[in-house]
Amino acid sequence: MTREQKDNLFVLVKSLSKSEKRQFKLYVGRLGVNEDSKFLLLFNILDKLKVYDEAIILKKGIVKKQQLSNLKAHLYKQILISLRLNPSHQNIRIQIREQLDFATILYHKGLYKQSLKILDKAKNLAVANEEKNVAYEIVELEKVIESQYITRSISNRADELTIQAKELSLQNVLASKLSNLSLQLYGLFLKTGYVKNDEEHQVITNYFNDRLPKYDINKLGFREKLWLYKSYLWYSFLTVDFLSCYKYASKWVDLFYKNKNMIILNPVFFLRGNHYLLEALFYLRQYEKFQETLKNLEEVTREKWFPLDDNNDSLAFLYIYNNKFNLHFIEGSFKEGLPLIDEVLEQLKDFKNRIDEHHIMVFYYKMASMYFGAGETKKCIFYLDKIISNKSLQMREDLLCFSRILNLVAHYEAGLDYNLDVLIRSTYKFLIKMEDLYEVQKEFIKFLRGLGDIYPHEVKGEFVKLHKKLKEFENDPYQSRAFLYLDIISWLESKIENKPIGQIIRRKFKEDLIKK
Repeated sequence: MTREQKDNLFVLVKSLSKSEKRQFKLYVGRLGVNEDSKFLLLFNILDKLKVYDEAIILKKGIVKKQQLSNLKAHLYKQILISLRLNPSHQNIRIQIREQLDFATILYHKGLYKQSLKILDKAKNLAVANEEKNVAYEIVELEKVIESQYITRSISNRADELTIQAKELSLQNVLASKLSNLSLQLYGLFLKTGYVKNDEEHQVITNYFNDRLPKYDINKLGFREKLWLYKSYLWYSFLTVDFLSCYKYASKWVDLFYKNKNMIILNPVFFLRGNHYLLEALFYLRQYEKFQETLKNLEEVTREKWFPLDDNNDSLAFLYIYNNKFNLHFIEGSFKEGLPLIDEVLEQLKDFKNRIDEHHIMVFYYKMASMYFGAGETKKCIFYLDKIISNKSLQMREDLLCFSRILNLVAHYEAGLDYNLDVLIRSTYKFLIKMEDLYEVQKEFIKFLRGLGDIYPHEVKGEFVKLHKKLKEFENDPYQSRAFLYLDIISWLESKIENKPIGQIIRRKFKEDLIKK
C-alpha cells in the first residue's frame, strides 16, 4: 500500500474552510507591505496543490531550498494566529486565557487595580466553567500583585486568596490523579487488551485500587466526577464487566446532560462518553436503549448550539456511523445495512486527513462483516484484504486476528477452497505468535486445520461438534467477547440448519426482544 506524503503545513492549509482562507488573506493584507510577502505566495501555492510536492514549490522560485523550512514555519504560525482571531474558534477557554494575558500586560505596565479587576472576572468565569487549572494560575497572579502592598486592599484579602489557592490546588491534584489513572488504564488496555483469567483480573484490580485516590463524591465538581467515571469505565472494560461499563458510561453522559454548558465547552468528552455508552449497550445487546442513545446523540450533534468544528465533526461521524453499523449487527439486518457502506466511503474522502488509519481499518472490518452477513462473501474478502495487507501501521492485535479468521470463513463460504490450505497455514502461523489467544479461537483453528481430512458427508457432523464445544464458552466472561467480533456460533448454526446467517441472527434478535 503506497502512502501519500504528509506535510503538517499542507494538511493545515487543506483543512481550512473558505471563510478561514478569506480571513487569513484579510489578516495578512492588513498592512500593504504583506500583499506580496513570500509566506502569502507559499500559501496560495499550497492551496492549489492536490498533493504536497516540494519540487513544484521550489520550481515557482519564491524561495530557495535552504530557506523553505523557515518560510513554512512562519506561514504555519501566521495561519494559527489568524485562526485564533476567528470568532468560530473563540470559546470560554480561549476567552479566559485572553483575559489572563490582558491582566498580565496591565500588571507589567503598573496598572494593578485594572489588572486585578480583569483577573477577578476571569477567575469567576474559570470557576463557573470548571477551568480550575487556569483559575489557580489567576489566583497565583492575584497573590503576586496583592503581595506588593500597592493596592492597600482590605485586611482579609490575603486569607481569602490563600484559601482559594488551597482549595483549587487540592481539586487540581485530585483531578490530576484521576486523569493519570484513567490514562494509565487506557494504556494498559491498548497494551494487554481485556483480562483473560482470574489471575489477570486480580492484577488489574490491585493496580486500580492502589492508584485510586480517596474522594468524597459529594465534594467533587464536574471535572473530578468526569475523570472518576472515566477511570471506573476503563477498569470495567479491562475486566470485561460490561454491566459496570454501562453504569459508568451512563453516569458520564448524564453528567453532561445535567450540565449542558459543559457539552459546549467539552464536546469531545461528550461524544466519547456517548460512544462508550453505546459500546457497552452493544455488548449487552440492549437494543432499545442502544437505539434511543444513538438517536439522542445524533439529535444533539444537529443542534445549532453544538460546536461542530473540524475535530468534533470528524469524531461525531466516527462514533455515529460506527454505531449505525452495530445497530444493523444487533438486528441482523445486513442487506438493509449495505447502503451505509457507500455513505461511509463517501464521507471518508472528506475526513481522510482527520481520521487515523486504524479507525479506517475498523470501518473496513465492519464493512466486511456487513457483506459477510448479507451473503456477499467476495466483497467481504475485498475489505478484509485491505486490513490484512496493510503493513504501514500497528493495529490492535484483536482486529488483525479476527480479520484473518473471518477471511478464512469467507473463503470457505465463497467456495474459494483452492488456496484454503495455504490460508489456514498462514493464519495459524500468525495466531500462534499471539500469546493470549481466546479458547474460542484455538478451537476454531483446530477445526479448520482438520477440514482437509473430513469427507464431505461428515462436514455437518463436525459443525455440530464444534458448535457444542463453543457453546460452552458463550457465557464465560473471559471468552464471550470473542463472539462479539465474529459470531461464530450463529455461523455454525447457519451451516447446521442450512440457512443464511442473517436469518439466524434475526431470529435470535426477535427471541431476545420477546424475552425482554
